[in-house]
Amino acid sequence: MSARPRTLALAAALSSGALVLAACGGDDGGSGDGTAELTMYYPVAVGGPLTDVVDDLIATCTEQHEGITVEAVYSGTYADTMTKAQTASRSDQGPDLAVLLTTDLYTLIDNGLIVPLSDVDDDLSWTEDRFYPAYLASGEAEGELWSLPFQRSTIVQYHNKEIYEQAGLDPEAPPTTWAELEEQAKTIQDEGAAEYGVEIPSTQFGNWMFQAMAIQSGVADTAGVDGIASYLDDPASVEALEWWKGMADDGLMPSGTTEWASTPDDFLAGRTGIMWHTTGNLTNVKSNADFEFGVSMLPANTQPGSPTGGGNLYIFDRGDEGTREAAYTIAQCLTEPEMAAEWSMESGYVATGPEAWETDTMAQYAEEFPQAAVARDQLEVAVGETTTHENGRVSQAINDSIAAVLTGQAEPQDALTQLQSDIDGILAQYQG
Repeated sequence: MSARPRTLALAAALSSGALVLAACGGDDGGSGDGTAELTMYYPVAVGGPLTDVVDDLIATCTEQHEGITVEAVYSGTYADTMTKAQTASRSDQGPDLAVLLTTDLYTLIDNGLIVPLSDVDDDLSWTEDRFYPAYLASGEAEGELWSLPFQRSTIVQYHNKEIYEQAGLDPEAPPTTWAELEEQAKTIQDEGAAEYGVEIPSTQFGNWMFQAMAIQSGVADTAGVDGIASYLDDPASVEALEWWKGMADDGLMPSGTTEWASTPDDFLAGRTGIMWHTTGNLTNVKSNADFEFGVSMLPANTQPGSPTGGGNLYIFDRGDEGTREAAYTIAQCLTEPEMAAEWSMESGYVATGPEAWETDTMAQYAEEFPQAAVARDQLEVAVGETTTHENGRVSQAINDSIAAVLTGQAEPQDALTQLQSDIDGILAQYQG
């Protein structure tokens, strides 16, 4: 993307890793004269130079809405961003607007950090036309809409077509079932086409990958019900973790844990023929792969499916009413169809609604690069990502259990039985 002329001053705060967009204002952000100076936290969680793209999008919005300026703080991973937002908010120095995981919803509500969008807009019917239902639902709780979909994803399956040809496989026929995935991964290794047949990352977002496998095994309510997750020790969940461990034991994928950040690097280096990863890495792969690659929906066990993922725009409960309304104005602008289309093309995240896909630029892009439409089409079989109270603790507990199994420290049944017991304890205070 060619950078637009910018009307906002840029300054680098290298010591803190922040990039500042526009002038920073007073503590409460509002001036009472129709102007607002906002702080927005944004996580950088996938490969590629996304910060320049965010700069351009925000610049467009502030140019369209005179009197609003935005300080964009690039705050590390999603987890880093959530921690920084919580810590800063305790001293009333937090963001006015932030992109955070959809799974952070109940934690943000429980801590009184965000406002429902009905506080700033008494008619939210427009959201039903702008966003896909699967994405919009992840911002809903307690009868309210709390956030707007922004950088959204599903997990998709990438495969290296050159490796497929070297292994004697059809490069246009990636696996559609677990059995086919195992067969193709084994063929890739047996033919010496790559060191590993498949890589599925287990760190950082291992809980997300595990949820996908549980969905594919037919487990219901993996998203949680009213902030409570109770599917972890379901027999089909145990089957899913046994399958994951079995592929590692058979050498089809690396033994032990597999790093989230290094999995795309291994794919780009030709170390693995197949990987599961976020569609948010699509542009990174497209820009850096020196081989033809395919993107497909995740394979099925008893059924196909993937959890949705990614981040939404949240309005924080700080400043005056004018500040919150200004933050909402920027959030609305960032999700307009043309903006959503541009963000999708530049980042690889899924354009969040049908209006974005109907823009001329997005329609042409999807025609020229059909891989971009795979995650959108997969929404038909997608469910919301597991979202609970105390979400950080719950997610970490799931990741720790997965790591224990993949490193041989625990068996799937024992690990998941203990995990569900631990999660029940964490969430006991929220049970009705």
